[in-house]
Amino acid sequence: MNRGYDQVVTRAARLFLAAAMLAVLLPAVQARAAEPHVLVATLNGVINPITDNYVSTAVDKAVSGQANALIIAMDTPGGLDTSMRDIIKKILAAPLPVVIFVSPSGARAASAGLYITEAADIAVMAPGTNIGSAHPVSLGGSNPAASPAASPGASGATSTAPDIESQKIENDAAAYIRALATLHNRNADWAEKAVRQSINAPADDAVKLGVVDFESRDLDTLLQDLDGRQLSKGGHTYTLQTAKAGIQRDDMSGFDKFLQALADPNLVYLLFLLAIIGIGFWVTHPGMFLPGVIGVIAGVLAAVSLYDLPINIAGVLLILIAVVLFVIDLKAVTHGVLTTGGIVAMTLGGLLLVNTSFLAEGVNIPLLIVTVLVIAGVFLFILRKLIDARRRPYAAGEESMIGSLGSVREPLDPSGMVFVNGALWQATSTGGPLEAGAQVRVVGVDGLRLRVEPVQQPQAGRSEGPQAASS
Repeated sequence: MNRGYDQVVTRAARLFLAAAMLAVLLPAVQARAAEPHVLVATLNGVINPITDNYVSTAVDKAVSGQANALIIAMDTPGGLDTSMRDIIKKILAAPLPVVIFVSPSGARAASAGLYITEAADIAVMAPGTNIGSAHPVSLGGSNPAASPAASPGASGATSTAPDIESQKIENDAAAYIRALATLHNRNADWAEKAVRQSINAPADDAVKLGVVDFESRDLDTLLQDLDGRQLSKGGHTYTLQTAKAGIQRDDMSGFDKFLQALADPNLVYLLFLLAIIGIGFWVTHPGMFLPGVIGVIAGVLAAVSLYDLPINIAGVLLILIAVVLFVIDLKAVTHGVLTTGGIVAMTLGGLLLVNTSFLAEGVNIPLLIVTVLVIAGVFLFILRKLIDARRRPYAAGEESMIGSLGSVREPLDPSGMVFVNGALWQATSTGGPLEAGAQVRVVGVDGLRLRVEPVQQPQAGRSEGPQAASS
């Protein structure tokens, strides 16, 4: 019974110590959480699903950590429309102030970067930065700015206005940027021109035009400039306390940086082709492991990249169909018809591979043309060799020996031994006696005996004249 009493006392003592420690530590934890601090994230490079996930995680960390504000230092040339819109939705829905700081000097907020900047609660730029150039791009590059329709002339000329699809894309992009700029009382007219006319502005002009809120030299200056500012968001009023706020940095992990490097449409296209070619070569040549290893590694990297990008299944299927057509043309007698179809399929597949929407380019057109021409050239070269081989007369068995060259190993008078095609054969000369070492050509086969003729007349007969004369 005393033993049970001791256990109860021990447990009670442990609970008392735990409660005492909690009572001591809790005020310190609450005081630390109450200290004003800001979370600083860095968004560098193309806007894609990797950066989308990174910004989303940063917002969640800032909210859970009760940060006074989230500052995103941004330098981007643009990127994918879907990822951009996800980032904007996350920024607009965040229950805390989000500051976009286009920095450091030399950075830019182009294309999708303009939209993200205009979506921020506070937009700031460092000296020497620029913003704008957000005109929608086509499947393979930039579209020209919309031009007014040309009125029909006497000759019956038709309008040169852009097609209806381009108009729809441009109008959608312009309306979206106007909505974001208007939401934060910024210059919506200039923002629309940045979409329709691809205009751009440096930091000082952007501040004067009302495109961004103000200009700050660096992060320390920014914290001083933000201090005391008030803003309304989601029905709440926030007062920034950043002058003496602590800085908590949330940098992109090394693995995310690796994924960011892989999430490039051009790299995805090259890895995908390398995987198909390497694995295909290994399957057709089982003894060669190096192409297979390279193909598998490229395939894994391509799969990771394809997972991180909005891939168009039609593009993948067209590239696979192109490779299949190339291979079939080597087996079937189509004289290059299937190879031509493969070239068309691979070109279309490369164009459709990555669904970048209207804010970013897909696979680079010159790269696409070069790869298609190189692959098509290799297959056409192999195809030409196969066609030449098919046109040559078929020879097997005894027929394959006729015309082969060899040398006499034992004098032929008229029979002896010759060396032809790596083997010794009994042979009979049809052109008279031949000494050892003479070159012969096979003219017939009689069972296991060859009939041969000299390739050139023996020199002995030519030298008999002078010898006879001297005698």
